[in-house]
Amino acid sequence: MITLYHNPRCSKSRDALALLEQHGQPFQVIEYLKTPLDEGALNALLAKLGLTAREIMRDKEEEYQQLGLAEPSLTEQQLISAIVKHPRLLERPIAVIGEKAAIGRPLANIAAIL
Repeated sequence: MITLYHNPRCSKSRDALALLEQHGQPFQVIEYLKTPLDEGALNALLAKLGLTAREIMRDKEEEYQQLGLAEPSLTEQQLISAIVKHPRLLERPIAVIGEKAAIGRPLANIAAIL
């Protein structure tokens, strides 16, 4: 089963949804702003992506600036906690297929794991 972490207001996320619909395999959509990831789920997602919390943060979001998240001394745990508390910080869209995951920026990243 494919899982798409999705924000319907985001054009890249809508493009990823269309790609999955065209692909024809079953998938589930998680609107992560309505159903935020907890720390365990976020850690599992990071492992599948092979990325750090900083690498999946949207650094242009207002919360990123307000919370001082650009500070290089912040630990991975502090960044994970920030994403859990402020899900808008999570880059989107993200597709998960088994033990693989990809951020859909560019969309070809998701196509590559299908």
